[in-house]
Order: sequence, then structure tokens, then C-alpha cells
Amino acid sequence: MDALELIDKLEELIQKSKKIPFSSNLIINENDFFEILDELRSVIPEEFKQARWIVKERENMLEEAKRQATRIVKEAEEKAEQMTSENEIMKNAIKKSEEIISIAEAKARTIRLEAEDYADEKLASLEAVIYKILSAVEKGREQYKAGLSAIKRNIENMQNFKKEQ
Repeated sequence: MDALELIDKLEELIQKSKKIPFSSNLIINENDFFEILDELRSVIPEEFKQARWIVKERENMLEEAKRQATRIVKEAEEKAEQMTSENEIMKNAIKKSEEIISIAEAKARTIRLEAEDYADEKLASLEAVIYKILSAVEKGREQYKAGLSAIKRNIENMQNFKKEQ
């Protein structure tokens, strides 16, 4: 299950919880709540691993593009050296090698930009998931504190009522 599904489970748990009479507080099954939180804790590191993998893949793609560009340049230079006998042939080889370098650099630039966009998209998605989790936890804590306050007030009211009688 991914982090967003677990957040939906938390919301569902909160929505299905019983309300405390005469208050806006809820009674939440503590075991269910902490079980879902534990699952979230185990899922989030996996999403971080995926983001790291994406960055590593991007770096590998860039390295491969650089190797290809270097190989292409070397091949073009070797070919240009073979054609030094005629001036016109040499000029054509140099022009061709520059075109190949330009194409290789453009490819490398495109691959790098796409990899960066993809990594940024995944990191933004992860940021949204973490924000939702944090919001759900904060909401749960607030409801839990409010529920405790209401229970304490009810106990005090009952004690005061008994004293008055």
C-alpha cells in the first residue's frame, strides 16, 4: 500500500469514529490509528529510495551520454585525421564532427532536463504525501487532546455534582 492510500485509511478511521456526546471530539481506536501510522513509517522510506534511485538513474544517463559524446568526438577526430590528404575532405570532416558533438550535447542536455523534471516531480509528490501525513497526525493529536479535555471536564463536573448532593 502506498502512502496516499494509508492517509485515506487514516481519514476513513477518523470519519468512522464515534463522536463524544456534547462535544466535537471523537473516540478513535488507538491500535488501528497507530497500526496505520506504523505502515506509513515503513512506506515513506521506500518512496525516498525511489527518489534516490531516480537521481542515480539520471546521473547514469548523463554519464552514458558523456561517454557517447566522447566516443563520437574521438571517432570524428580519427576520421578527420585519415582525411588530411585533401583540404576539402578535412573541412567536411570537421564540420561533421561539430554537428555530431552538437547533437550529442543536445541529447545529453535533453536527457539531463528530463531526468531533473522527473526527479522533481517525484520529490514534489513525496512532499505532498508527507504534508498530508503530518496534517493527519496533527489533526489526530488535536482531536485526542480535545477528547481528553472533555473527559476531564466531565469527571470534574460529576465530582462537583456529587459534592453538592
